[in-house]
Amino acid sequence: MIELKQESKAVKQVKSKKRVADHGEVFTAEREVNAMLDLVKQETERIDSRFLEPACGDGNFLAEVLKRKLAVVTSRYAKSQIEFERYAVIAISSIYGVDVLQDNVDDCRERLFSIFNSQYTNLYKKKCKDECRRSVMYILKRNILWGDALNLKTPCPNAVPIVFSEWSAINGSMIKRRDFSLSFLLDRSHQMTLFSDDNNPAYINEPIKDYPLTHFLKLGEYDTNELQP
Repeated sequence: MIELKQESKAVKQVKSKKRVADHGEVFTAEREVNAMLDLVKQETERIDSRFLEPACGDGNFLAEVLKRKLAVVTSRYAKSQIEFERYAVIAISSIYGVDVLQDNVDDCRERLFSIFNSQYTNLYKKKCKDECRRSVMYILKRNILWGDALNLKTPCPNAVPIVFSEWSAINGSMIKRRDFSLSFLLDRSHQMTLFSDDNNPAYINEPIKDYPLTHFLKLGEYDTNELQP
């Protein structure tokens, strides 16, 4: 997973002086974002390459990553709607963000969904599927989270560890979901260790929760199920 960080030398934009004072909130301009992403250009154009922005704001970095990934998906699969849907879902499932401010999280989710939905609607118009949109919205709900990347917990009185979902494509249209705490993912000392064929350590993640295989167009059903007692 590639971790994205904003550089202090970039042109900064702010929402308010108070937010800067209280949270150190700054936003990197589009030109600087693209210049930085060009340093890992090959990864930004790999559909399933995972990106994490630990202070995502409203999504300046993640939006550009998604645009690049969707450009690849469109160029390869636009002639087949089901193929475009499958690989667009995979692309979106590879993008992760954390921000300490809830409004930024909401704005980032909305922004990323809008980028997907605009391309999807432009390509297939009335043939677009609501279930595909629901899958994308649910993935963004699980991947763009309110949290403090410094202590790896939610910034509230009843703080709990940040938990991300990993989405893995299996057998074409099926998706395997596993949930991991962010602290566990970042600290390999908490992972089981075996040895690979070349005698180097091979790390095996232990998920908090493991889910059954689900069709990529049915991922939105998690949202309904999780609301049930």
